[in-house]
Formats: sequence, C-alpha cells, structure tokens
Amino acid sequence: MNLFLSLSLLGLATASSSSNSLTDVVTPQKGASCACKRLSRTFDGVIFPKNASYTEQAADKYWDIRADLSPACVFLPASADEVSKAMSLFNSCNAQFAVRGGGHMNARSNNIDGGVLVALEKLNDIQVKKDTVEVGPGLTWYDVYSALEPHGRVAIGGRLKTIGVPGLSLIGGFHYFNSKYGYAMDNVVSYDVVLGNGTQITATKSSHKDLFWALKGGANNYGLVTKFTLRTYDMPKVSTTIQVYNESGIPDFLNAVCDMALLDEKDPIAAGMVASVQYNATTKVTSASVLGVQEGISKPPSRFANFSAIPATTRINNVTTMKQWATDLDSPKQMFRVMFSHKTMKPDAEVLVSIYKAWKDAVDQIADVEGLYPTFVTNVASAPAARVALTNGVGNVWGLEDTGHILWQFSTGWALAQDDLRIEAWSRQLAESLHAINVEKGIASEFVYMGDAGEWQDPFAGIPKENVARMKEIRSSYDPEGVFSRLNWGGFKLGL
Repeated sequence: MNLFLSLSLLGLATASSSSNSLTDVVTPQKGASCACKRLSRTFDGVIFPKNASYTEQAADKYWDIRADLSPACVFLPASADEVSKAMSLFNSCNAQFAVRGGGHMNARSNNIDGGVLVALEKLNDIQVKKDTVEVGPGLTWYDVYSALEPHGRVAIGGRLKTIGVPGLSLIGGFHYFNSKYGYAMDNVVSYDVVLGNGTQITATKSSHKDLFWALKGGANNYGLVTKFTLRTYDMPKVSTTIQVYNESGIPDFLNAVCDMALLDEKDPIAAGMVASVQYNATTKVTSASVLGVQEGISKPPSRFANFSAIPATTRINNVTTMKQWATDLDSPKQMFRVMFSHKTMKPDAEVLVSIYKAWKDAVDQIADVEGLYPTFVTNVASAPAARVALTNGVGNVWGLEDTGHILWQFSTGWALAQDDLRIEAWSRQLAESLHAINVEKGIASEFVYMGDAGEWQDPFAGIPKENVARMKEIRSSYDPEGVFSRLNWGGFKLGL
C-alpha cells in the first residue's frame, strides 16, 4: 500500500491510504439525531461531542489531519450483534454513517461530519488456528503479527504498524510477500458480514461465493465485515534490508525497482519492499530509500542484490521477525495534511526516471507551501502476484493480467488548510500529464489502486467492465435498499 512511513530509526517517510468520493453527493446530517438518540438508549458505547473522549475518537485516532471531522456521535459496538442492530437502526432512521477500523485511511474515508461514526476498536478478538487466524476489524496488522509471532507464522497484511485490518483487506492489500502469496485480499478465506438490513452472513469460497469474490477488492460497497479469517504461512524469521542513497544513485535505484517488477519466476521468493524518494524543496537535498523484507534467513537478503550493488549512505541488513520489523514502522499521527495521486505503468526505467525528474522540478513550483513534505513512491505489482488470483479458483475484482506493473505515486504532506485546493490541483495535473505521455508511449495501465489513489480518482474505471457490472449485480442482491450506497459515507463507491 502507498505509505506515509515514519521510521524512528531513519526519520524516513512515505504514504498509503484510501479516500472519499461521496462528499459532494449527500449531506450526512439527516437522520443522525434519530440514530444517535436511539443508539444511546440501546447501547453503552455511544459518545457525544460533550463527552471527554469525543476529541480522541473524532480526531486523535486518525493519522491525517484532514480526517479530523465532527460526527454527531460515535458508536463503539462490542459485538457483531450490536453492529447488526445498529445497521437496522441506521436504515430505519435514514442516518448516514462512516466506519473506522484502524484509522489509517486518508481524509474523509472513515469519518463523517454530522453523521454517525462507527468505531470498531472493541471488535478486537483474535484467534490463532493451525494455518489461519480469525481477526476482528478493530485490530491493526501489528496486532496480527504480534499474535502470530509465538507460532512462527505470518499473515499477508499491512507494511506499516498502524494500518488497520479491514481497510487494507477490502481494497486489495500490498505486502512484502505479494510476489509469492498474492495480495491481502487473496488470503482471506472467509468474511463475517453484516448487511445493510442487519442480516449476518459468512461469505466463503462455497457459501455466498459471489459476495466472497466481490469483497476481494470491492471495498465498503456491500456490508460491514465483523471478522476476517486469514490464511497464514510458516515463517518464523524474515531477512530485512534498509538502504538509503543520495541523489546520484536514484537512476540506478529506479532501475532496480523496474527489475523487481519484471521478475517472473516459476517458484518466486516471497520478497517485497517500500521504495521511495524524498525531496526537500528548501535545502534541495534528495534521497531514496528501500525497505525490503524477504522470507527466511538470508543476510543480506538475496532478492535485493540489485539495490545492494548501488553505493549507499546507509545499509542495514538483519534477520528478525515480522513483529520486530514492524515495530518501528509507524505512521506520523496528526502531523500532516496529505494528498495522493497515483498512476500505473509497465516497467520502463528510462520513463520512470523521467517521471521522478518531472516530479522533482514540479515540487519546486510549490516550495513556498508551509510544511511541504513531498515523497515519490513506487510500488511493484508483479506477474506472480497477479497469477495467484488467476489460478486459485476465486479471483478478485481487479482482474489484473499476469504481467509486471509499477504503481507510481505522489504523496504530498503540507500544513495549512488554505493550501488544500492548490496541492490537489498541482498533484492532479502533474499525474494526469505524465500519465498521458505514458499512454502515448503505450506503457500506461488504467489500473488505480484505492490505497494509493487521490480522492479525485476513480479506481473502478481501471477494473474490467465485466467485473464492475458483476460487482453492481452483487451489490443489488445483498444490499437492495442501497444502505452502503446512499448512507455509508466514505471510501470509493460503485456508480449507480
């Protein structure tokens, strides 16, 4: 997933999230008074603006300052049954609501002004089985890695400590081990779901299998997931590398990213990375970093040999566990306003370097923005990663062909609300113009990953049309009253 990565070790940063596309369609106030009053009569876990813990729930739980909104009340359900009753209540009150898992998502994707915020932190049960783990939506991936560590097992989840389980799992899910095991969504074996009418069902490969497919990348368009059962893998140790390069090494660095995207082996090694470039528009200092993880013991990790061949200012190799690795990979809380813009291309080192240079030149145009923190992020979507869904008998909504791709992204932080429109216009225009060049070159893909997308983008436009049509049919079947279309606020919504 794209990432705003804060490393206590190196002070590096990059970014990841999903955002809202519904803000100009509806107003959330209608029905909120009805819902909040009825919730407070029925349940203990209801917080109003007058309560001492309101600010913590409505703002402090979020990492992006732009996500700080003012819900009419916050509801903290303690069970799936409470979620079910609340969903029926929202429907009868015609109350708009948002749902928060880990709170890592981008602005307005999991909070709401004037409606009901459903905060899932009390749904935090976790049960480790032989080769699966049952996970509540109130947990972060660090919680999952911590529970699995004593068993020597790993789940395919978030790359940052504070990324929540539900958001990442429902939008797709980039992890270090996608190249061998597929995306987070490909590793969910069942979903416990509360539908818009309050009905509780379990979707698996054999039961409600249409919904099971649709939840693999379909986001919050169908229901509220109250439990994920995830496949786990025997992996007591992982090999890690942290490498930092100065500006002269960036062309070779981006060439190594392309090499990683082009890898297509019959028996792939599970290995992946966060690869990003940071630029200080004031000091004009540029650096690049790779944070790599590989399954098993290999010091240095062999899959990152191309990166290790580049002269580095910092190089740290280690053998550790996923829990220990993730401990320092935290998101900065309430530190930035954040904007994402992302596009996808076939691996081409020359073009990728030209995009980086154009981005750096463009950053200088907004150097006067207070608190400017620009990051150029690259994520690899390899052929073996896509092949998992093509061969597992289930698939996912993405429908990616089994060829390598690079997702390039501008992740921009800044301080003041007065610069919001300027940053969005700058980021959008730059991404679209560079993507248009790639279209002309014949190396562009229209695939847009929700976790890297700006709120102005439409991820469904890059999904095969037949998949989108099937998703809409499934939505109509499981949510005929349109609760998650007309009342649920935030996230990327399927069109009508």
